[in-house]
Amino acid sequence: MKRRNIVAATLACSVVPAAWSTPESMAAAVRAFAGGAPVLPNPKVRLDISPLVENGNAVPVSVSVDHPVEGADAVVAIALFNERNPQHDVGVFTLSPASGRAFVATRIRLATSQKLVALAKLADGRCWSHTVSVEVTLAACIE
Repeated sequence: MKRRNIVAATLACSVVPAAWSTPESMAAAVRAFAGGAPVLPNPKVRLDISPLVENGNAVPVSVSVDHPVEGADAVVAIALFNERNPQHDVGVFTLSPASGRAFVATRIRLATSQKLVALAKLADGRCWSHTVSVEVTLAACIE
């Protein structure tokens, strides 16, 4: 690898943080998803991700809500937001009674250490949350 390529790669990784989301933009995205409803922490929502991630390229994450997906106060959506990636909204998953239970799992890419927020939206408009801080030792942009 030429010196020029190494310098270019280093500069690209150092420029990316300027494009990252901020805690304020993540909070705005959470408010938009909640539609003005208050977002309250609730132990029924469980964001499961390792608190220490060696490599941020493909990090397994799951969100479960210990609440039914049927009825007047059913869980109708699960959303996942991150604080420091270029895009703060990881995903929004719509649920129905056919889902069987309120559970989603995927892999995400983490650019650096940050907070993740999982939200559960109920049919009656309430929103519950769970927040987890994740330390990433090798950021996804390095490789």
